[in-house]
Amino acid sequence: MAALVSLFSSSVPSRRLTSRLPATSDVWVYWECSGFSDLSHVRDLSTGGIFIETRRRKAKGDLVHLHFLAPEGQISVDGVVAHEESITGIGLKFQTVAAKDIPKLTALFERLRSASPVD
Repeated sequence: MAALVSLFSSSVPSRRLTSRLPATSDVWVYWECSGFSDLSHVRDLSTGGIFIETRRRKAKGDLVHLHFLAPEGQISVDGVVAHEESITGIGLKFQTVAAKDIPKLTALFERLRSASPVD
């Protein structure tokens, strides 16, 4: 069984503490939740979570298994539904990431950070 790393402890406030990075057109996730699976484009992400574009509704608190499909390679992360926006998608808070995927996830963040316009 792969080693998992918790991205948050229960003492972390639920409000977003990190800014989100807009995703490029080549960042997608295959996701699974409650027996349903789909492929969605990533709108934006941060070290704390992700927003995926989907018309599928999921309840707040639902566990979602995410598999990033990005140039950095497949990255598996578990998250929970934090909120939904009608028609546009769902926001997920990251919970765990496989330890072997941390370098690829870090590389993805670095690439998106370098592609973002400087404020």
